[in-house]
Amino acid sequence: MTEGTKVLVGQQADTLAARFGFTTGQVVQEFGWDDDVDEPLRGAIEAVVGDELVDEDFDDVVDGVIIWWREEDGDLTDMLVDVQTALDDGGQIWLLTRKPGRDGHVGHSEIQEASTTAGLHATSTFSAGDDWSATRLASRGR
Repeated sequence: MTEGTKVLVGQQADTLAARFGFTTGQVVQEFGWDDDVDEPLRGAIEAVVGDELVDEDFDDVVDGVIIWWREEDGDLTDMLVDVQTALDDGGQIWLLTRKPGRDGHVGHSEIQEASTTAGLHATSTFSAGDDWSATRLASRGR
């Protein structure tokens, strides 16, 4: 990768990170990290909030959650229920899934079903890099 390409990738990650809506000072917890995650995007989110993402073992209230999820990762409903326990009121949940045609892809119908069962619904989805899609999940209104 040339220096010019690194800058372009960094700028794209910064632009994508802004779409998540996190702000400086927020605590964002990350689930499902592995060597296949989009590191430039992670770094850009950390730059937005001004600190490192906290891991799955963090045991305090958080302002937002990002979940890297693959088909083989288990029960998505269970994960979505679990991440809500430490989420502050109004906190954001972002589910990052592999794009169609990539190993570990999770279909939109599976995301919808797991979200509904967990008391959430998908509000928007966008491309979050070459291999990942990001879906925002929000609490179902009463």
